[in-house]
Amino acid sequence: MNKGFCRFVLLLAPLLPAQAAVPTDFIARYAREHRFSGTILAQEHGKPVFRQSFGLADIAFGVPNTPDTAYRIASITKAYTAVLVLQLAEQGRLDLHKTIRDYLPDYAGSGGRATLHQLLNHTSGLPNFDQVKDLQTALTQGIPAYQKPATSAQLLTNFCSGDRVAEPGAVFDYNNCDYIVLGRILEAVSGQRYEQLLAERIFRPLGLKHTGLPRQGVIVPRLARTYMFREDLNALADDLPVYAENWYAAGSLYATADDVLAFANALFGGRLLKPASLALMTTPGLDDYGYGVWSYDMNIGGRTQHVVKRPGRIMGAQTQLFRLVDADITLVLLANTDAVDLDEFAAEIARRTVARGDAKQRNRRGSAR
Repeated sequence: MNKGFCRFVLLLAPLLPAQAAVPTDFIARYAREHRFSGTILAQEHGKPVFRQSFGLADIAFGVPNTPDTAYRIASITKAYTAVLVLQLAEQGRLDLHKTIRDYLPDYAGSGGRATLHQLLNHTSGLPNFDQVKDLQTALTQGIPAYQKPATSAQLLTNFCSGDRVAEPGAVFDYNNCDYIVLGRILEAVSGQRYEQLLAERIFRPLGLKHTGLPRQGVIVPRLARTYMFREDLNALADDLPVYAENWYAAGSLYATADDVLAFANALFGGRLLKPASLALMTTPGLDDYGYGVWSYDMNIGGRTQHVVKRPGRIMGAQTQLFRLVDADITLVLLANTDAVDLDEFAAEIARRTVARGDAKQRNRRGSAR
């Protein structure tokens, strides 16, 4: 491990520290102790209460992560894609109960019977896009879907077509193919490229100037390099060479933490979708999965708290968009290494936030007597 890896820390003083239920001291301590590298942003009742960056955006050159650093946000991308699909459904341009073949007539194989609803909630029954499941296989055989350049049409034909492996609607199978297909449907119906739709319907309206879809050969300013821990080397190493754009509508986007928070605020604040569409997106199906997000109840201190969560992971790129709906708390954790389990980190922040809020309420009630 590079000794300077966690030396650089940029701290912006939390806002409203006396009132905040978010345990800012715990977040900073846990991040340092577990060698978290990235940016964490916490918002409470619409106000940011914590923003801090840790570690290095470029280990070789000792460049620190800062709140202005952009990160690959991996499968948080699926939430953006789901929003685009629902927006077009609101306009009557897409029907969630129509099939792939209704919108892509040349789609090959029996998988074309799956509906948009089943693509959105990963019950399509399509063959799984990601066949390489472990590092050793990737090191010896490569990752064919991501290590050769491919257009979205080629991704569809080469990896996401053919006969189904399960009856549509019967089985939850987390599958990037589902969102590759949705991206192609969006392009077919709109006549625009996926990134054009994003820019027109999400990025520009929300002022997201530091969010985009990378292209091989195009340098993205302040984009953090990504590193994964290699057990065979007992050290962090550069991620394997890939074409990031091949994750397409399933996982290709990059963004800053502030841009991800702005997207979340617009989504849950009704600026991107009508209430009925947002409710549909966050209605849990199989495996508690809605459309592009997990949506479930979490028991904290004997009380039920509803959570909407969108994690992401591509090699060293680790991300988490986590919302405690009832408490109105939003967490954004974007990392450029795989040093920390962000699911557990976010869940522990949530548990401590609720416990701290409960304690403050008890103290207020006691002082009022």
